[in-house]
Order: sequence, then C-alpha cells, then structure tokens
Amino acid sequence: MRLVGLTGGIASGKSTVSSMFKHNHIPVVDADIIARDALKKNSGEYKKVVAAFGPDILQDDGRVDRLKLGRIVFSDASKRQLLNRLLAPYISSGIFLEILKLWLKGHKVIILDIPLLFEAKMDKWTKPIVVVWVDPETQLQRLMERDNSTEEDARNRINAQMSLDLKKSQADIVIDNTGSRQDLQERFSEVLSQVKRPLTWTEFWLSRDGALTALLGVIIGVLAGKKFFW
Repeated sequence: MRLVGLTGGIASGKSTVSSMFKHNHIPVVDADIIARDALKKNSGEYKKVVAAFGPDILQDDGRVDRLKLGRIVFSDASKRQLLNRLLAPYISSGIFLEILKLWLKGHKVIILDIPLLFEAKMDKWTKPIVVVWVDPETQLQRLMERDNSTEEDARNRINAQMSLDLKKSQADIVIDNTGSRQDLQERFSEVLSQVKRPLTWTEFWLSRDGALTALLGVIIGVLAGKKFFW
C-alpha cells in the first residue's frame, strides 16, 4: 500500500489538487473533514473546545463558528497549540480508521490530505510527499480574495503555518500552482503518473492483497508441514 502525503499552505490550491485525485478515482483521507466532524455540536471534542475557548465562539444555533475560532487561534500561538492538543487525538485516530477502511477495501494507493503533515510528524508515514506551492505574494492575494479578509488577518493565518518554502524543501514532489488552472492540470497529470506507478515489493506486502498472499503462504506452509510429518 502506498500512502501519499499531500500538503501545502492556506490558499495554495491543495484542496483543488485533492479534488483532482478524487476525480481520478484515487481515495483521499481528508484531515480537514475529520477535524470538522470533531467539532460537531455536543460531541466530546466540541465540549472540550467550548470549555477552553468560551461560548463566544458559538453561533446562535450552538454550532462552533469556525471563522471566529480561526481568528482567535491564528492570532495567538498558545491558543493555537491548545486547540491542536484538544483535537489531535481525535484527528489522528480518525485518519487511522479511514486508512484501515480503505485498506480493507483493497485500495493500493491512498492520498493523505493533511495540512499539518510535517508539524504533526506524519510525514514519516508517507511516501512520496506532495507539496502544493505558490509564492508568498500569490498566496496572500488569493487568501484575501477568497475570504474577503484584511491583509493583517491574511498574514496572521499564513504566518501561523509552516512556510511553504520550508515544506517545499522537504517534498518529494512539488506542484507549482502560481500559474493558471490549465498549468495546474498539466502539472497534476505528471504527478498522477508518478503516484500511480506500480507498487514496490515493500508497498505490495503492506497492501491487503500482499497481506492475504503472505497469509496464504503461511497456511500452505503449515498444511504442507503437517502432510510431511503425517
């Protein structure tokens, strides 16, 4: 089984690339979706977050206002670390569970879409690592346009994350998304062929089919041994 790490920065286009993988029938485990599930009203994590940050982060219907919570944690490193500590166990177990489900279905290539791939030390479990990169100015402008935010808010969100240039230096594959959608599609096609290349023997033995093959080999060996000694 091949676990492909996909990461980037806010407004880099990572979600677009993630959707492209899905469109090409490659399953994606999305950490952001798992994190949203963690904050569902009245869940255990919801109660912990509300207790830590207060009722001001709630909308009128009682749901967490993600934009308001985001402004708080992106402007205060200690509160950001607190939120990560509260949600990390749920997100990590959720990612593992989704991988297990896909493994049982026999998928040989799985994309792990994780914004904090390096920060959470999950990069050591993935190969290759794909980073969606844009230059700082493009990132800033896209974020301000996307969220209709001020430059100060946008810079706070960007600066709260590991820099894209540092992520780029640790990547196996870099997708430069500073150009047009057509440019991105062309680059993605190249990356797709790399991701879908035949599994190595190590990756094969980690897949469901590899595990079943190994198990079958053990069973045959045991039965052959019994026959030999009877």
